[in-house]
Amino acid sequence: MPTVDVRGVNHYYEWIRSSEESSKPVMVFVHGWGGSGRYWRSTAIALADNFDCLLYDLRGFGRSSLPHDSSGLGYAMEDYADDLALLLDALDLDQVYINAHSMGASIATLFLNRYGEKVRQAILTCNGVFEYDARAFAAFHKFGGYVVKFRYNWFLKFPFADRMFMARFLHRPINKSDRVAFLKDFLLADYEAAVGTIYTSVSKHAVETMPKEFAKLTVPTLMVSGEKDIIIPAKMGRQAAALNDNIQYVELPQTSHFPMLEDQTAYLETVREFLQVDRAIA
Repeated sequence: MPTVDVRGVNHYYEWIRSSEESSKPVMVFVHGWGGSGRYWRSTAIALADNFDCLLYDLRGFGRSSLPHDSSGLGYAMEDYADDLALLLDALDLDQVYINAHSMGASIATLFLNRYGEKVRQAILTCNGVFEYDARAFAAFHKFGGYVVKFRYNWFLKFPFADRMFMARFLHRPINKSDRVAFLKDFLLADYEAAVGTIYTSVSKHAVETMPKEFAKLTVPTLMVSGEKDIIIPAKMGRQAAALNDNIQYVELPQTSHFPMLEDQTAYLETVREFLQVDRAIA
């Protein structure tokens, strides 16, 4: 299992390429809360004719397990943006394309403003501008803490557990293998990382910071929302895109929080049109 050390944590990564001897532009995929790079694999495979695709698991998620002593590590979105920069340095990658989802898109936005010279173009999927509601945020944090605390591997043996777990995230059905993989990743996530990122990604600080970060973007960016998304409603993506002329906004109909899996054809058409692949590679 290939890993690279970033801040004392072995980060899992994998390449998806059309051939072993490849020198195409690199696209880095950043996953969201509770997941791993696994759910990006079908998208990466579809784009591998034009890009060398790099998947990795965020610190404390998927296969990037935390060490026993992880007390010195922070879980702010800014920390994860710096992790990405260190990972690219460790892999000798000077300039890349970014494709990020949900919480990963918040990390990517911060990364774009801190390390913009490393990025040619970026895609942010299912993200946007939140409004602060102290009571709602407190309830979300409390509920999220319970959900993370009471996780058991026997959930995987429960009939239709994957379908029930993913129901809130989807408007259209996706492959069972993708549902099961996400449930496995959720059960695998480190408790400290899962809870820590709940508090930092959905917070008063994030509400105050992220609109400024979207407004500052200079990297050409595509914002993709799912029309039926109830996790991060499409209006939040529209509001983010309205803050900056460098952000192109597309809303995919009849999809929710995983448009890349719910309607892969429409998602890929949107991404390819934005990237203008032939010109980019030329």
